[in-house]
Amino acid sequence: MQSTAKSEVATATLLEFYNRVRAETMRLCEPLEIEDYIPQPIVDVSPPKWNIAHTTWFFEEMILKKFSPEYKVFDENFGFLFNSYYNSVGKRTLRDHRGDLSRPIVKHVFEFRNYVDDQMSKLLSDSNPQSAIRDPQFRDLVILGLNHEQQHQELFLTDLKYTFSVNPLFPAYRDGYFPEEQSEPPAVAGGLTPSIGNVKPPATAGGSDFAAGIYEIGFDGDGFCFDNELARHKVYLDDFQISNRLVTNAEFVEFIESGGYGDHRLWHSEGWDWVNQNNVTSPLYWQLRDGEWLQFTLGGLRPLAMDAPVCHVSFYEAAAYAEWKGLRLPTEFEWEAANTKFGWGKRWEWTNSAYLPYPGFKKDAGAVGEYNGKFMINQMVLRGASVVTPAGHSRPTYRNFFHPHLRWQFTGIRLAT
Repeated sequence: MQSTAKSEVATATLLEFYNRVRAETMRLCEPLEIEDYIPQPIVDVSPPKWNIAHTTWFFEEMILKKFSPEYKVFDENFGFLFNSYYNSVGKRTLRDHRGDLSRPIVKHVFEFRNYVDDQMSKLLSDSNPQSAIRDPQFRDLVILGLNHEQQHQELFLTDLKYTFSVNPLFPAYRDGYFPEEQSEPPAVAGGLTPSIGNVKPPATAGGSDFAAGIYEIGFDGDGFCFDNELARHKVYLDDFQISNRLVTNAEFVEFIESGGYGDHRLWHSEGWDWVNQNNVTSPLYWQLRDGEWLQFTLGGLRPLAMDAPVCHVSFYEAAAYAEWKGLRLPTEFEWEAANTKFGWGKRWEWTNSAYLPYPGFKKDAGAVGEYNGKFMINQMVLRGASVVTPAGHSRPTYRNFFHPHLRWQFTGIRLAT
């Protein structure tokens, strides 16, 4: 983790930044009923109540206990209930049991949140003679905690979407809110060149050419970044092309209709096993009814928006689609080197890079050191952001990571060659 005063707080005080991020979490809760706060249908998603409590626990455990000598914990049980994976902090509720917590009640969790906010406001106040605001370590931890909460704001929506999707009533989170349907720009002239010998037509999206050479990868400069974006280093890349836009739903329908899910030649061995063991025939949340494709969105079940980028696909599906097109997924280094050409924002984009530490990566001491480093195995890197990523939270060097079978996140596909 790295941060400086010249980060998100450049135009505001740290207290203003804190209040803004915490208020956004409350705004996300506005459409929910009490019954919505508890269900956890699968291990990968957490209930809204747990997400709200965990982000508050972070400020209590990592900051208030350390920097506020007279601080009294709100509830001695909450450290066990709402710790996520920090072994150095102590024992915790197993991840797949978060939805079993009917108690503490939702009201008590919000009381916890208000209590911690009050204590944090005192610490963040310049007028408080005991304020730790000038301590660089304190500022770094607060900014880390707020970026952590922004991650959970995105998880709040992705987790809730899955929970609502298994309800046969297909409830909407917010009426008229379906960010999944934001379209990609029209295809431009040209396209990526498919691999020699592949009979599929070339991709319809235009591509940008990048010459072989040395590129610098990783975060550098003022502002916040997570520790896994460090240290900046040089990589050599061969000539490559990368698409100017994401693969659309209409293009992925062609893959389905051509028998892509039934052609073992397109899939990694583990991917082929995953498809067959789970009877996967389309992206998550898609349904075919009377010849029409439908998609469950945050606004409920709707006709599939054909011009929108395909969403909720696994790495296995992304790689199989690329193989079908005679192309490939970009590496995370190609993606970062090319980012100035296309930007990001609609989907987390699968890359063909395993999640590994950069040269010079170092874990911080204590619990913060568990934030990223211990997950650097058996996962693939995603780059960019999605339509539910909080504004200002991502950057070109941001590294997200998931196991290759997961697809509840807003994941999409960009092709390269």
